[in-house]
Parts: sequence; C-alpha cells; structure tokens
Amino acid sequence: MTVVYHRPSRTTITASIPAAPANSDLANSHHQRQESALHQWRPGKPVAGTPGGGYGRRVPDAIFAHPRLAPIYDTFDGDRDDLAAYLSIAGELGAGRVLDVGCGTGCLAVLLAASGRTVVGADPAGASLEVAKSKDPAGRITWIHGDAATVPALGADLAVMTGNVAQVFLTDADWAQALQGIRAALRPGGYLVFETRRPGRRAWEEWAADTAPVIFDIPGSGPVEQRREVTSVSLPFVSFRSTYRFLADGTVVTSDSTLRFRDRSEVESSLASYGYRVLDVREAPDRPGREFVFITERTT
Repeated sequence: MTVVYHRPSRTTITASIPAAPANSDLANSHHQRQESALHQWRPGKPVAGTPGGGYGRRVPDAIFAHPRLAPIYDTFDGDRDDLAAYLSIAGELGAGRVLDVGCGTGCLAVLLAASGRTVVGADPAGASLEVAKSKDPAGRITWIHGDAATVPALGADLAVMTGNVAQVFLTDADWAQALQGIRAALRPGGYLVFETRRPGRRAWEEWAADTAPVIFDIPGSGPVEQRREVTSVSLPFVSFRSTYRFLADGTVVTSDSTLRFRDRSEVESSLASYGYRVLDVREAPDRPGREFVFITERTT
C-alpha cells in the first residue's frame, strides 16, 4: 500500500508566476554577455568546485549524498510540476544562461537545457550529481560538484535556488557566502530567484502531525518505506529525520536535516547587504501564504 505523505523537502509551485509589468526593469540588459566567461561553460564537462564539500562546509544530508538514497529521491519527491513556474520566470527575465544552485538530481537543469538555454548545475552531493548526469546523456549541461561559494564567475543571466534550498544555509556566515558566491557567478544586472518558507505559517506543525509512512516499489531498489519525524523545533531552526527501510534486504538508512526559517525582512536586509536589489516578492501560486518567492537583481 502506498500512503501519500506531505513532503517537507520542497515547495510545490504548479502554476506560472505572474509576469512583471511591461515597463519593469526585469528584462533590461538580459542580452548582455561577458565573453571572457564563455570558456567556462562547457556542457557535459565538470567544473572544479569543492569535491565532497557541503553548504557552509557541512556534509550534505544523506538523502542527497548517500549512494542508496540519492537514486530514490525523485520517486519520493513526486511530480515536479512546480518547475514550470521557473521556466516561466527564466523566459520573463530573458535568461539565456542559467545557474541552478543546489541542483540536486537535475530535474530543473534538464528542463532548462531542453528549452535551449545554456545551463550549469551545482550541488555538493556527488551521489545526486550522478543521478543528474544520467538524465543528461547528450552532455548539454555543465555539472559542478561544489556549493554556492565555489561556483566560478560564469557571467550567468540568472541563478535559481528551488526546493527551498535557501533554508539549508543555517548560519549568517553560510548565507553570506552563498549570496556572495552566486553574485560573483552572475553578470552585472543578472538575476537571483529563490523561494523560502514563511515562518509565520509554521509548516513544521503540519509535518509533525503527519507521520504516515510512504512505500514505493522502485526499479533497481524494490519496495522502500519512508517515515519522517520532526526531531527539534528551536526557532529559527527546525530539524527532522527521514528513515528509509529497503524492504528487499532490510537495510535501514536515516537522513537528518535542519532548516532555517528567515522572515521576509531578514532576507531582504541580507540581500541588500550583499549586492542585490529586490524587484518583487511573490506568492507560490498554488500555495498562497506559505512561501516568499524573491525576484532579485545583482546591483553592480
């Protein structure tokens, strides 16, 4: 039996985010190119980062880094209809070159590349990158094994952080390094788009109330059961544990995760401090009141 479970690992955005007014700054200068960075965009070839490194110098969570968990992540994460919204944003901003920070198993990066864009996907979890590369047999995407702070200067038009990646940066220093690293990877006037959960919605209370297991029969792994529990709420930090039981051989693997919930004013202040201008803060269309979707621009 398969039990449907609310997954706290990502946001679901299933509708297009409304376009900005025609006279906005969003599309200005998006055709600018920094030719000196072109040699770094070599689809299908890895770019040196920090092998094995994690965000904020942490080891990536097992759900992304464990060799038995990364291949089953997509199955438990479910349909990624939310990614259509990010394709829409890329079109709205006229972005031809896109950096996917915390790309994970590459779902968005593959869609962006299929739309004709030049794409770099970066993630500190090597096991997830291996899954991502398997979705890119033509080698159209450049994959970076490293975190946001190690991405080279790419002259990107747009950087995205989907799935609430922004919440994995737990300390102010971690978050600052990520913003600085992404800013350096963008061209002047390039865009950073990301979402983060609203603390006032108290999503962790919903997660704690939903303890039902999920079981999927996954090719190559057999039936796998997932259970999740909230293990600590010490705001602004919330921790939870995911336990996976591989029923074919009895193996049990756990993954512990911690997220930081920042309110809107805190995020906006940090963005201004590290060279970004907030152009818009939107709703996730199918989940009003749950997330902030930040549309920002590198100021210089």
